[in-house]
Amino acid sequence: MLRELRITNLALIEELRLSLEPGLSVLTGETGAGKSIILQAIHLLAGGRAAAGWVRTGAEAATVEALFELSGHHDELRAQLADMGIEVEDDLIIRRQIEAKGKSRFYLNGALATAAAVGEAMEGLLSVASQHDHQRLLVPRYHLDFIDAVGNLGAARQGMALAYEAWLAARAEYEALRDQERDKEQRRDFLTFQCQEIGEAALVPGEDEELAVERDRLKSSDELIRLGQMSHEALAEEVVAQLAMVRKHLEQMAGLDPSVAPLADEVAGSSYQLEESVVGLSRYLDTIPNDPARLDEVTARIDLLQRLKRKYGPTLDEVIAFGEQAQQELERLESMEAQLMVFGQQMAACEAVVREKALAIGATRREVAGELENRVREELASLCFAQAAFAVQFHDTPHDLDHLTRLGWDRPEFVFSANPGEPLKPVAKIASGGELSRLLLALKCLLAKQDQVETVIFDEIDAGISGKAAEAVGRKIKELAAHHQVLCISHLPPIAAAADAHFLVAKAVHHERTQTSVAPLSQEERVDELARMLAGDSITEKTLAYAQELLARNQ
Repeated sequence: MLRELRITNLALIEELRLSLEPGLSVLTGETGAGKSIILQAIHLLAGGRAAAGWVRTGAEAATVEALFELSGHHDELRAQLADMGIEVEDDLIIRRQIEAKGKSRFYLNGALATAAAVGEAMEGLLSVASQHDHQRLLVPRYHLDFIDAVGNLGAARQGMALAYEAWLAARAEYEALRDQERDKEQRRDFLTFQCQEIGEAALVPGEDEELAVERDRLKSSDELIRLGQMSHEALAEEVVAQLAMVRKHLEQMAGLDPSVAPLADEVAGSSYQLEESVVGLSRYLDTIPNDPARLDEVTARIDLLQRLKRKYGPTLDEVIAFGEQAQQELERLESMEAQLMVFGQQMAACEAVVREKALAIGATRREVAGELENRVREELASLCFAQAAFAVQFHDTPHDLDHLTRLGWDRPEFVFSANPGEPLKPVAKIASGGELSRLLLALKCLLAKQDQVETVIFDEIDAGISGKAAEAVGRKIKELAAHHQVLCISHLPPIAAAADAHFLVAKAVHHERTQTSVAPLSQEERVDELARMLAGDSITEKTLAYAQELLARNQ
């Protein structure tokens, strides 16, 4: 349960600390005093969207911190936190810090956490019933959520959604393959042409680069021969002959003077090396092609490769890979009929599963709806609606796949009649504000009794209620507080009088700044606050006496 709530520098709140006990705690105060800020703080703590404008003017950051005392009902939450590396025994501290610059951070027991993780944790810790839920009660598409929550159908609902997604995926695969089958002949002809064109080219990796070198050599063959022959003649007839004479002279000199021997050896080596180069040049001249027909053949081949690269890939390797992929696709097309049959069987199997789950959850929902009708009527009777009628009507929806959703075929709607003899009509068309409040309270009480949430917060659930109905609502909330911690923001004296703890939310100016504060009330102070709620500024002795009577009656 929620043991302590601390708020710092949030809107009109400079610093606030609220300590809570089991049972029913009530917050009262003038309109605009700041009760909604406290609820907004809890909303922010649960992962609600934050804005820099919520930070109190002049402060660097706003902080909301809550201390929860965990019980044996929270083993699943403990396991969830343990998976995140956060070990929790008895207490869990959730904190959110909102900076004036717009950044926001969440902490679980001092460790940084994500908004999603904190939101999941808060779902298992408290439930908030606000005027927003009134609006949801008016929209039929949300009525299915109430039924599934009351029937604890979360697992079945998730199973239905997974089966629906699996069927959608199988259908998409089947339809995509069927479309390919429809265009198979045209696609096969196109692929056959591509494979034939690439295959007939008999491509060899890297041949385009080799052909480019050969083409350049063929184009330059005349010039290569001319220059090579001139060089060969110069070396063979002039340089080599002269070096042979020098080599012979140096050998004779070495015989006369041994010190010349190294030089003679060096010249001899260079002479022999040059003679080998002359031979190599001669051999090269013999290899120079001078074939115009070969040049035309190479040029044509290069043009073919360039055309293929423009069509199928910027490189020859990619053209070859494209041809292989086209061949594989062509082979798949040949076996498409068999694949289509397999995919059709898979889709049919998924369809059978999703139909079975939709029918099963639909039948369970109708059973839950019947139980819900009886339980809501019992709750309404305790809320001064003894003659009220409540029922769940399921719209007739064709059980075909066109009308199926991830939630099934069911389209329930709550119908209601507050007066005997009047026909049941949709809640949105006949229920007043007070009737909606009591109907929502009845549903919330049913949900709270069966779930594991220990703290329930009511934000002005008493809207549109007065007199005898207000006393009945107070008794119902008090009844719920016997097995849940309940925090109620209220404007009704009978509800405030039923509280185990009463807090006054007030707004005042301190040092030229408006501040909201929350203070627990003593028994005498509660009498004064109840009198103010009853008569405003026109408090009389009779008003005070009635306030005391309200307190005594509830105690």
